[in-house]
Amino acid sequence: MVYGWMRPVVASEGSRCALCGQGCSDLGLCPGCLADLPYQGAACKRCAIPLSMDGICGHCLEASPPYEEAVAIFDYRDPAGAMIRRLKFDGHLAYGRTLGKIMAIEIERRRIRLPQVILPVPLHPRRLAERGFNQSVELARPLAARFGIPLDCSSCLRTRATAEQTGLKAEERRRNVRQAFSVSSALSGADVVLIDDVMTTGSTLEALALALRRAGAKRVAAWVCARAASIRG
Repeated sequence: MVYGWMRPVVASEGSRCALCGQGCSDLGLCPGCLADLPYQGAACKRCAIPLSMDGICGHCLEASPPYEEAVAIFDYRDPAGAMIRRLKFDGHLAYGRTLGKIMAIEIERRRIRLPQVILPVPLHPRRLAERGFNQSVELARPLAARFGIPLDCSSCLRTRATAEQTGLKAEERRRNVRQAFSVSSALSGADVVLIDDVMTTGSTLEALALALRRAGAKRVAAWVCARAASIRG
């Protein structure tokens, strides 16, 4: 099969599968390609790292992250990985709608606890101006619409222009995003879920969760489109 992510996507969402070009539903994928996506299996309930069975990994038992729960819909492998990259770096926003809708369906199917507020991981204003959109917001829109939960894109700011995390080691990633976020008091007492495209070490989500805790958030969880192989150490 020749996947559509190897060429520009010209078909509109809901008419032709974004991966193979066949007819599809309003999800943007045909049933075959939808079934072929790398859905995550058993994983750690705290950090979403893949495990042989559901539970809590040794790393989280030793040092719990500042968020109560992390949920990943996919392993970071193609074709889902390629769809995320085309969304993030090539501006194919239809992939964001497709992936966000699938995330919502899976969250509902898995009976994941719903929050009061959905908060996409913010970009620094300079990065947002360069890219023209925030991929986390594109993923979050279908989730907010399906569950009727407010989408908050203003109560958290990325106050420091951090370097791209790709290629950095675990400790470098932690230093890179340390104190990079500012959260308003509007989220004090709120039950918040963070939305991001890919989770690798969790450094960005941890930094944002800590900022939310300092601002008085009652509970913080994370929903990510894909979980990459963890870099620790």
